Amino acid sequence: MAGAAPLGVRPRNWFDLVVLLAPMLRSLRLVQVIMVLGLVNKHASTTLRASVSRYAAVAAVLIVFCAALAVLDAERGAPDAVITTFPDALWWAATTVTTVGYGDLYPVTMGGRLVASVLFTAGIALLGVVTATLASWFVEKFNEGQESAAATRQQVAELAAEVRSLRAELAAERAEPPAAASGETAKAD
Repeated sequence: MAGAAPLGVRPRNWFDLVVLLAPMLRSLRLVQVIMVLGLVNKHASTTLRASVSRYAAVAAVLIVFCAALAVLDAERGAPDAVITTFPDALWWAATTVTTVGYGDLYPVTMGGRLVASVLFTAGIALLGVVTATLASWFVEKFNEGQESAAATRQQVAELAAEVRSLRAELAAERAEPPAAASGETAKAD
């Protein structure tokens, strides 16, 4: 038994095992394939948006952390510096990147101000990425609704045409005199 699984190990593909043991369920494999294809298609459409969101979040954290270290390095030895500890620098970087900027902490050196200008530019870019991602999601949902409404209108038009043809067929049957019945009546007389 060189290829057998050790005791206590469970097979991962229960569905395949059931289909193998019950051949009448083989058609269910098609359902499984269709579901997988649907998930792949859905995953492909959201992958780009999810990747952009992940990269933006990681970039924001790294930018805030690096800016906090840079402003602390630039401000630490300045005589009138307000940002002198890492927690203060981190708070200043977080409020600056989100474009809140309370004004309680601010750089006084030229190096600190350069870091600040890079940081608030990065904050504006980050807000642009977040806004664009949300906007693309809204547009996608709106387009899905439009496609669904168009499909529904198409189905309603097809059903209306079918009802009209059935009504015409029914009216034609009612208008025809029953040929077989009138012939039998004449023969009986």
